[in-house]
Parts: sequence; C-alpha cells; structure tokens
Amino acid sequence: MSEDLIRVRDTAVSRFLTNVRRAPLAPALVAEDVALAYAQLDRAAAALSGYIAGLGVAPGGLIGICANRSPNQITAQLAAWYVECGFLPLDPAWPDERIRSIVVKAGCTGLIVDAANANRIECTLPVVVLERDHQWIQQAEKRPVPSVNRDQLAYVIYTSGSSGEPKGVEITHGNVCHLVDWHIGAFEIAAADRGTHLAGLAFDASVWEIWPYLCAGASVALVPDDVRISAPLLQRWLIDNNATISFAPTAVAEQLIALDWPQQSPLRSLLTGGESLRRYPSSTLPFAFVNNYGPTECTVVATSGRVGMAAGASGGLPSIGRAIANTPIYILNDAGERLSSGEIGEIHVGGGGVGRGYRGDPKQTAERFLLDPFSPAPGRMYKTGDLGSLLPDGQIAFHGRSDEQIKIRGNRIELEEISQAMQSHPAIARCAVVPHRDAARGATQLVAYIKLVEGMSLSSVDVHKWLGERLPDYMVPASFVRVTDLPMTPNGKLDKAALPVPGPQNT
Repeated sequence: MSEDLIRVRDTAVSRFLTNVRRAPLAPALVAEDVALAYAQLDRAAAALSGYIAGLGVAPGGLIGICANRSPNQITAQLAAWYVECGFLPLDPAWPDERIRSIVVKAGCTGLIVDAANANRIECTLPVVVLERDHQWIQQAEKRPVPSVNRDQLAYVIYTSGSSGEPKGVEITHGNVCHLVDWHIGAFEIAAADRGTHLAGLAFDASVWEIWPYLCAGASVALVPDDVRISAPLLQRWLIDNNATISFAPTAVAEQLIALDWPQQSPLRSLLTGGESLRRYPSSTLPFAFVNNYGPTECTVVATSGRVGMAAGASGGLPSIGRAIANTPIYILNDAGERLSSGEIGEIHVGGGGVGRGYRGDPKQTAERFLLDPFSPAPGRMYKTGDLGSLLPDGQIAFHGRSDEQIKIRGNRIELEEISQAMQSHPAIARCAVVPHRDAARGATQLVAYIKLVEGMSLSSVDVHKWLGERLPDYMVPASFVRVTDLPMTPNGKLDKAALPVPGPQNT
C-alpha cells in the first residue's frame, strides 16, 4: 500500500503498514501449515475489508470474529480495523448460546467466521465465511483506505460480570498503542524477535501476544491447540520454533518454570499473568520470568515485574511488579485516600491504558471508571475491585479480590493466604480454595481442591495438620478434595463451576 494512501495517525494500523513498506517479505505470522509475510497479511486483510464493506458494513461498527486459532483469525482483526470498525473476539470454545447472546448484546454490525463455526450463529447480519467466500474476497473491488485515529474503537472484550451477566469492555486504538509502546520498550522487541500466540481467543492477553510484535516488525508463531496447555509439549515447541518471548497463563507458566531447560534456549523472556502466581523460578532458569497484572478494562497490563529467587526468601507470594510506563497505580482506602506502604487497600489504575468503559452500560461505567483526582492533567482511573499493598521496594503485593473476601465465624478471610500456605507443602503441585454453601447446615464452609505431585501421597489429616501449624483454625478448610487436575477455562484461569462437589468419593 503506497504511503499517500495511508491516512492513519499513530496507531497499530499505521505501524503495521510502515513495516509492510519497510520489509514486505519479512515473516509476520507463522503457523504449522502456512506462513504469511507482512505484504501478504496486508493484501489478505485489505481484500477482506473490501468484501466486508461491499456487504454494507459501515465504519464505526463492531465486527464479531468467531474463528479457530489461525492466520485467518488475525487477518480478520486487521480487516476490521481497515474498515474502521472494532472487533469482538468470540471464542469457539464457548457454548453456542453464549456466542449468540454476546453477538446480540454487543450490537455487532457484521460477522467473520471460519467454516468450522459457520453454523453456530443464526442472525440477519452480514456474515463472511472465510473459506466459503475466499474467491469473492480475492475479487473484492472496493478496498477501503484505512483512516483510523486513536480515539476510535479497537476492540471489545467480554468478561464475566459480578451480576452474572458478561460485561463488554471497550478499548480504543490509543489504549492499544499505550500497551504496544510499553511492551516494545520494556522487552526490547526488534524485528528479529518471534513472539507466540497461545492465549484463549477471547482473552485480552491474545491482543498483547499479537500487536506489539506486528508493530515492531517481528513475527508471531501460532501455538497448536494440543500444545498450548501442556507444559512439556509447549517447552519443546518453544525451543523448536525459536520463540524469543512468550506469554503463558499462570497455571501453565508455573509448570514451565519447574521443568529442566537447556541453557542455550532461544527464549529470553517468559511472561505470565491472569491468576495469582505462587511459584518462584529456580536459579538455573535461562530466561527472565516476568509476572504481570492488569484488568481487561486497562488494556491487558498495568503492572509488571521480573520474578527473582531472592524475593522468595521471605516466604510471601511473588509480587505483581511495578506500574508500567505512564500508568499510575493508587492503593486507596474506602474514603478514596492513598495508603502508606504495607497498608492493604483497593487498587486503582490510571493512565493511557484505561479503556472507554462498558459497552451499553453507562451506569456501571460511571461506577468503575472514575475521575483521577491525583493526576495533574485531566484523566480517569479504574476502580479494580482488587486488593493490594505497596511493598518497601515500591513493588505491589496482590491480596485478592475485595468481593471474594469472606467471613467465617466473624473473621475476614483471604482465600489466597490459605492457598499459599497449602502450596508450600512439598507434596502439593496445585491447589485452590473456594467457599461452598452447605445447605444442610446453612453455613459457608471452605473447600480445598488439591492436585498432588506425581508419585506422592497426602491424606486430608496431613493437610489439616500442616495448615493448623500455619493458620488460625477458622482459616483451615472443612473439606479437602483430591483432583487429578484443576479445571481451567479457555483463558487459562480456574474454572470454579467445573470443580467437583465434595463427597465421600473424593475427600
């Protein structure tokens, strides 16, 4: 695309197109059966955007994308931007009813699907089936010239809401650039780098895995689905595919850092986030291990920090690092006052990553996206609902969710503290503690789910004794459930709904 046709201000689109002009034959996307150079990805997205426009999808809309992990799925994101629409990722792993309801709730103006998911959404919207319409896409006559600015909608991500209804978070192109700028600078991303794409397709981390690299002229390798949640397979794949930087959800990352790694591994940084990290890396790990924190409402990442061995000597959980560039973090009490080091309060996030708000929900937007009273310039901050405290060295300790704090016999309990004490047992590989309502007794009890280290055994009496030596009695779970593994959602987080009910067969 010639320079005189690019009418975009500083956005991920303009940066990608700069790389198309600078190195058109450089690899952009690499998958098992296909690879796309920058120029090829641009041509495919331009043709698709022309076809979409020909179907009547106008600028300013929202295009739902329901496609399996592939270069097509990323091409569709770029095509949505080319036609000046935002995109809404719809994970094929979701049930059909959830996909259909979110398409309606979000007010999509068009859909892009692959053949495997073509029959899952019944609607009257313009729909592009990538494989079926391939010939017509290639022949599209109208190819929109991108005219994107930083205030326009880039994407919408739906997250679980405390009310039981999913909430759509609106993120702008300016928000995306904020993430891209920090990531490229913090991890020194260059054209020779190869990132990976393995996060859940509707998880905001997938945006983080893709666009900083395509903005830097680097390449992105797509991890096969049978590899992405198996630590041993993923380790082999990362080495064989010369990945230099990769993200992995917390549960997988904790297993990866426990493996033996060759000292000459091409991987120089492993990034993680999504859940509380409970493991420290060994001193022999040949790459940096970086813990990250950030709500979807603040464009994926708000704090970040390398996890080192020395920090583990205190016995506490790894921190969530420090605020990333141009992202003030405030720890506030209920009166909105800033707290001193060591005091636990609610985490509020300001700066350029704070998104527009919740799609179609001005009430919740007003409740959570607040004016930033601490910023010298007009700005907003997001009230996360997460608890944290400042550490003496300026890093931030995470203390769980304010809405997940529970009381047992009048005592306030943080579930992460119990999980941390359990995880310190040498026989416990993974664990989770959740509140369970005992209908017969009319009370809330704590249930611990435990995956043991392979080849080791542990009785509920042993765990009870271990915790009794470390925690007050009201924090010791009433039941211990043995599981072969902890179920995860497509985004790599604990799937609480899939945990088994305690019973004689598993306690």
